[in-house]
Amino acid sequence: MEILAIKDLSFCYAGEDSPALSDVNITVSQGDFTVLAGATGSGKSTLLRLIKRELAPRGVTAGGINFCGAPVGALSDRDAAARIGYVAQSPEEQTVTDRVWHELAFGLECLGTPPALIRRRVAEVAAFFGIEDLFDRPTSALSGGEKQLLALASVMTMQPELLLLDEPTSRLDPIAARNFISAVRRLNRELGLTVIIAEHRLEDILPLATQVVILDGGKVADSGDARAVAARIPPSSPVADAMPAAVRLHRTLGSTLPCPLSVREGRRFITDNYGNSVRALPATDIAEKNEKKPCALEFSDVFFRYSREGADVLRGMSLRVPEGSITCLVGGNGAGKSTALAVAAGLCSHYAGKVRVFGEKKCPAGCVALLPQDVESLFLRDSVREELADAHCDPAALPFELDLPPGRHPYDLSGGQRQLLALAKVISHKPHLLLLDEPTKGLDVAAKRLLTDAIRRLAAGGMTVLAVTHDTEFAADIADRCALLFRGEVVSEDEPHRFFSDSAFYTTPAARMTRGYFDRAVTVGDVTRLCRMNDAATDRNGGGNA
Repeated sequence: MEILAIKDLSFCYAGEDSPALSDVNITVSQGDFTVLAGATGSGKSTLLRLIKRELAPRGVTAGGINFCGAPVGALSDRDAAARIGYVAQSPEEQTVTDRVWHELAFGLECLGTPPALIRRRVAEVAAFFGIEDLFDRPTSALSGGEKQLLALASVMTMQPELLLLDEPTSRLDPIAARNFISAVRRLNRELGLTVIIAEHRLEDILPLATQVVILDGGKVADSGDARAVAARIPPSSPVADAMPAAVRLHRTLGSTLPCPLSVREGRRFITDNYGNSVRALPATDIAEKNEKKPCALEFSDVFFRYSREGADVLRGMSLRVPEGSITCLVGGNGAGKSTALAVAAGLCSHYAGKVRVFGEKKCPAGCVALLPQDVESLFLRDSVREELADAHCDPAALPFELDLPPGRHPYDLSGGQRQLLALAKVISHKPHLLLLDEPTKGLDVAAKRLLTDAIRRLAAGGMTVLAVTHDTEFAADIADRCALLFRGEVVSEDEPHRFFSDSAFYTTPAARMTRGYFDRAVTVGDVTRLCRMNDAATDRNGGGNA
């Protein structure tokens, strides 16, 4: 049964000439799990906001969106609010009360639901999501993963028929992200809830999809069954490198075997066809070289708390960041990673231990720059053009291409576009130490590649980079050294190949696919190299590969 029909939909933002969406046609059946994929600015968020009419942006719309056979504009205010649920990229944008239980009840209260029914709905939703222990806690005290789960639970108390999610895992650590996706999967499979989710992180999402829609430049570039779409994605597609690791490996090797989608299928693909003789990549001396470099930033047994009565957030943290290196700090939501950056930037004062920046307790102004997680806090003007002028930033002088609509308000940019604009403002001051808090959040593969290349060029030019990230593939690809922060303390650090090979959960999909089979393989490039080495060894021995 058809629940959503989008027919010949086009949309152009107010004051702009180029449409954000052009002739979009999508049909969603009841109970479908539809994944929207596409590059930053391809129209995913715009499409979701048009479906959720209360969030529809200003502009000119053509075509139609029908929900359960009627135009979304014809729905009553009550039906529009309750029957179509929406979870945003940032849970802070949806949290409106101070306590978890009140947040769960807020939507129902706005709908005028009887108190007895509110209590029942809130109780069963809290039990379903396993958040009873959070019930009386302040919403401000929740971790990022808990806030996002609360946002989802708050929407579900209204029992929507269609759930829209706009990059809901972009701010979550790998474990919290998988837990969140698992909750959405249960809603889809156990309750028959229809789901449309826009995501850049397709690793755990694509294997669940009943339908995949690829948007490119505001148009539907491809759609259909997940495995079929993944298998026929051309290398030139903006989402080719956003596919799960198993899909990327299959494409890179040019295999004619069925395309694997998940880590489990990818592992079977490797073990059945590769690994006859070569099982490990050669070791490198990256760690030894970094140990010999002077120190740009050093934490020595640092303690920090936000209030005298509060608990310690940093609990004896020690970390050494060599000059000219790229260090990535990973860990769960609430582990203290962002706090560590704030202390390094001098925004927060530790009460015990030592922090040294280039050997000094307090570095000169302009020496350190911080890109915060909430980049919106950096925007003070009404257009991209004004933001860049305010920062005295010349786009032509940036180490990456900044192709943004100059007249658009920063808040009307996609998440990835906002991130690039904020980064441009931060590095325009040419700091010696660059602190990045979730720099790849909201970025598509192409933008992340630009960012990665830019960071490498900055480091090659002598800039030191410390990045907090949940993106393990980004960390494995770019870092000279990785560290795991747990409960305010660095519990493990090493060069990326050893670090991620020894981890089971805070690791990359490639490492999970090859754990215990290939050693030191943590990126798709590593796995591809080992597979080809085994192919070559098989050919030399006169054998053949399946």
